[in-house]
Amino acid sequence: METFLEFLREVLKGIVRAISAYFFQKNILEHKKTTPRRRKQKGGSQKK
Repeated sequence: METFLEFLREVLKGIVRAISAYFFQKNILEHKKTTPRRRKQKGGSQKK
């Protein structure tokens, strides 16, 4: 009985770890805001 509870606890730990890693990847890594990009400067001389 005790070994079954340990096994169940380890399985639940693995499931929770996998779910938290999935949400971490989805929310933080994919939707990470990058620094605002500047427009590329055009080459050559420009008249103002």
